[in-house]
Amino acid sequence: MNPDMPAPSGLYDPRFEHDACGVSFVANLKGVRSREIVTLGITALCNMEHRGATGAEAETGDGAGILIQIPDAFLRGVLDFELPPVGAYAAGLCFLPAGHSRAADATTTVERITVEEGLRPLGWRDVPVNPDCLGASARAVMPTIRQYVLDDPHGATGIDLDRKIFIVRKRIEHELVGDMRTYFPSLSARTLVYKGMLTTPELGDFFPDLWDERMESALALVHSRFSTNTFPSWPLAHPYRYVAHNGEINTVQGNRNWMRTREALLESGVIPGLDRAFPIITDGMSDSASFDEVLELLHLGGRTLPHALLMMIPEAWENNEHMDPRKRAFYQYHASLMEPWDGPANVAFTDGSVIGAVLDRNGLRPGRYWITKDDLVVLASEAGVLEIEAARVIRKGRLQPGRMFLIDTELGRVVDDEEIKLELAAQHPYAEWLADGLTNLDDLPAREHVVHSHDSVMRRQQMFGYTHEELKVILAPTARTGTEPIGSMGTDTPIAVLSEKSRLLFDYFQQLFAQVTNPPLDAIREEVVTSVGTSVGPEANLLSPGPDSCRQLTLPFPILDNDDLAKIIHINDDGNMPHLECTVISGLYRVADGGEGLRVALDRVREEASAAISSGARILVLSDRNSDEVYAPVPSLLLTGAVHHHLIREKTRTQVGLVVECGDAREVHHMALLVGFGAGAINPYLAFESIEDMEWTRTKRSRTTSRRVEKVC
Repeated sequence: MNPDMPAPSGLYDPRFEHDACGVSFVANLKGVRSREIVTLGITALCNMEHRGATGAEAETGDGAGILIQIPDAFLRGVLDFELPPVGAYAAGLCFLPAGHSRAADATTTVERITVEEGLRPLGWRDVPVNPDCLGASARAVMPTIRQYVLDDPHGATGIDLDRKIFIVRKRIEHELVGDMRTYFPSLSARTLVYKGMLTTPELGDFFPDLWDERMESALALVHSRFSTNTFPSWPLAHPYRYVAHNGEINTVQGNRNWMRTREALLESGVIPGLDRAFPIITDGMSDSASFDEVLELLHLGGRTLPHALLMMIPEAWENNEHMDPRKRAFYQYHASLMEPWDGPANVAFTDGSVIGAVLDRNGLRPGRYWITKDDLVVLASEAGVLEIEAARVIRKGRLQPGRMFLIDTELGRVVDDEEIKLELAAQHPYAEWLADGLTNLDDLPAREHVVHSHDSVMRRQQMFGYTHEELKVILAPTARTGTEPIGSMGTDTPIAVLSEKSRLLFDYFQQLFAQVTNPPLDAIREEVVTSVGTSVGPEANLLSPGPDSCRQLTLPFPILDNDDLAKIIHINDDGNMPHLECTVISGLYRVADGGEGLRVALDRVREEASAAISSGARILVLSDRNSDEVYAPVPSLLLTGAVHHHLIREKTRTQVGLVVECGDAREVHHMALLVGFGAGAINPYLAFESIEDMEWTRTKRSRTTSRRVEKVC
């Protein structure tokens, strides 16, 4: 847990930390380093002061910072020890614990971990700071700030050195916690970050280093933070190691959970000892920080920064009929590796060589750019961050949904969005891998449709607590129109935890809503940018792309009718699809055994799930069918969560897809929760059977009425 964050209390939970901010970068198109770029970056930052936020004290900001290239001349001038050639050493700002004794202990631990990982500490520097400019709140939690420099005695440079440092830094973050927490805003051979719990004008006042004439860079990425529903802290200021982000990641909780799940398969030939860096995502950090941590892993694991970003923030491809097939194959393949990090997001990024920005597919965060005849490139959340004469501007524009704006300072030019994506799409035969690996549900042989009697449906409706209101107000309109019924936002019923009535387990999770600031999607944009397609089946190593990564079953919707589920259950009856072998596990317990029986049943289900995986199952169906007065169904949400987290603990979750066959789920909220707690697809069989029964009853009544009319006539 991040000690800078309060513990969960009342309606506050640190899991809901989000950012909504101002972001900008300034760069020289040809990669020429200069003092001017740093100055312009700070100027742009100060002109975005209104995009940040302060507390009750005007001097305490939510956060501000700047990321630049390693200022080699500056560091050689201020350090009292010799440095290797540029690129052969790494430097970074370090937030050590407050207090001389604890800071000294943390320093010793940092050096010990560095040596244990085969690297060499070169020295420390006390960073000059001016605490007088801070507000009382920021000053009260200010860390000890020093710079740390290290190298590799075996000669690694650039990104190869950063890969080794990645393990060092992660171990430091995991081992120095609580009162000893030590955080590196950056520790790299390529870039350097200055940031803190500051207002934008305070950044330059607090860090005099930034005004040194030797502080040169060819690029500067700056950020002014406005923390949404959150508490500011020194580590949560932007930029992070690779990104500065304006917006929110609304899917962040699911993204974090799945990233933790995938760690069981992660291996990398270019990052030896990667398991020592787990967990990749640090608890208690913001959505932007988690995004940066996963982006860093993908980049250091072998992908270019644009490639990693397009995996995490893909453009809308599913419903785009005009997209190049090569790009479509690229996106579809990577969708089988990981889910998008979705939300309104303008993400500016850099690795010290390329710098750019990408807008999410919804396009709900602004970004504008200008390029001048003297090779200055400026991008910002808004116009006017720098005064640029119109006569100097040779190109300007805005970020577009799903599009990337990229400057490659080594090539000395703007790289077009289409060029980036087609080049990435050509790296591997993605279309061939998909054709060989994916199995479409619609291509599976049909199974016999089973119709249940009215009495059978009625009996099970009573068992699962169906009401006439649910049948009339929810299920019937949904079946009739194919859309979720619209109702009043008000309700006069008590929340589940305060209710004296027996409630479904789903009802206790009504408060898991997204705390966001983006507007709702209009109908036209929703049709273009959203998709409900999914896939189930085993996953492969996220860092080793290959044909085995997409051997999955694709579904047009996560909701399966009874006939679709029958196809999946019998998918390998002919023995020609062992890679999608399906096993059904019963989620029932003896009513007479009460709560203890429920606990025993959950233990049994977990054991059966592990045994099925060991026997080759790659799809598990968790079913509560065949419940009666002797055997009661385990609530499907409890059943799903129990198996999902058990398999995570066993490090086998990514080997299987989970399908839930349940009688208690009948509302959109129920489906969303099941997906959120681990289900890859859901068959709400009783809901479908109830709809079928209502139609049968309606038809029967209609025929009876017709016969009566005929008799009268």
